[in-house]
This record gives sequence, structure tokens and C-alpha cells, in this order.
Amino acid sequence: MSDNIKTNTGDILLSVENLSISFGGLKAVDGFSMSIRRGELYGLIGPNGAGKTTVFNLLTGVYRPDTGAIVLDGKNITGKKTTEINHEGIARTFQNIRLFNNLSVLDNVKAALDERYTYGLLDSIFRTPKFRRMERELDEKALSILKVFDLDRLAEYKASQLPYGQQRKLEIARALATEPKLILLDEPAAGMNPQETAELMDTIALIRKEFSVTILLIEHDMKLVSGICERLTVLNFGQILAEGETRAVLNDPEVIKAYLGD
Repeated sequence: MSDNIKTNTGDILLSVENLSISFGGLKAVDGFSMSIRRGELYGLIGPNGAGKTTVFNLLTGVYRPDTGAIVLDGKNITGKKTTEINHEGIARTFQNIRLFNNLSVLDNVKAALDERYTYGLLDSIFRTPKFRRMERELDEKALSILKVFDLDRLAEYKASQLPYGQQRKLEIARALATEPKLILLDEPAAGMNPQETAELMDTIALIRKEFSVTILLIEHDMKLVSGICERLTVLNFGQILAEGETRAVLNDPEVIKAYLGD
């Protein structure tokens, strides 16, 4: 398949076709397909061990699929490296928060911005006008992102000093600093109390508006899912169990059975 794929679905940002991967003979994901529209807030749900995080790892280049194709904004990114996929426009967060705990809140976001600001070694050593100008621009850009999350006032704190809910927000802020077209949120409400989850729902809705980004999330909190997701795909044992509008999917007897058992 060529890198650039012509399609009549100009509204589709991400198209996944027949994605499969096996580990030790066991199919973790089997024939997975999905299309996400530009600007959509889409949910990927399913019982524990259904293959949801494996799908995220396939989309971000952590794993290479045995079969299938991943097309982002008309470009085939199947099998590309993680860094290449990030440059193409996919960023992600993780189930377990991954921050630079000993760096400041500001520096965590600046770390994601650094590749977009280049200066030479001598500029850095001698702190030339070019270096100082770019550092100012980095600070301003990072602070503008943090402000959306109400974290700019905590910019000089170490990441490890933030409460859990704010660490989640910082991880999302850092992912957004790479200017993605699509952001993958892997169980963003994990470990949050009801108040933090409610704040997270507002935050997710806000970032879609402020950053004009498309969002795909894995989540077990059905209140969050039903409150913000427009469409869902349900995975069970690596295969699609149901897909469609959120309310219809959550009321599907097979989906209820998969979550609650017989």
C-alpha cells in the first residue's frame, strides 16, 4: 500500500482496517476495524484483557501488526516507528502516569516542545540571543498550554508534588504539546475520585475545543464514557463485539452480558 491513500471519506481522520496481532499463537487483536471522524470524541471499551491497550500500542507503533492497515489523515502509517507516528500526528497518555517526576511542571511540557525549537550547541553554551529568544518562546508556549488546564500557577512545582488528578492533566498537557491531530487517552480516569472524574470530563471536552483535536479514549468508567463519547467500539477477546452510537451500544444486550456476565 502506498503512503498516500486517496479516499472519498474526507471527514475520516483515522481509518483502521483488519488489524490483527498474535502473541505466542494467541490472537490478542483479531480483525479490528474502526473509522474516526475528524474532531470526534470516540470511545474504545471492553472488559479487562479485551485487547484495548494492544490496539493503542498498534496505533502508536509499539507493536507492528501481523495484518491490517492504519491510515491517519490519508497517509498509511502501518508499521512506522513510534517517533515517526508521533510526528505524523498521534500522541498518547498511559494507564500508569509517565511524567518526569523530578522536573518542574513547566519543564515536563517544554520537553515535548523541544523538537520544534532548534538551536546549536554553541548557542546553548554561550546563551546567545537566539538561545534566549527560543527559550522565551518555549516558556510562553508551555505556559499557554498549562493555562488551559489551570496548571500555569503550578509551573515551578515538581511534577511529583502534584495531586494525582493534576498529574493526569499534566500528562495530557504534555501530549498536546506535540500538536497532535489525534490524542489517545488510556484510562484517564483510572484512580480518580468522583470529583476528579467530573473535572476530567470537563477537561476532555475543553481540550477538544481549544486544541481542535480528535480524541480516542479507553475507559472503564461508564459514566464518563456515556457523558462525553459520541460513538463507541466494544472489544471482547480481541474482537469487535459492538460499535455505533454510544447510547445504543451501551444498551446492547451482548455488551451488557460481556461486562456483567450471565
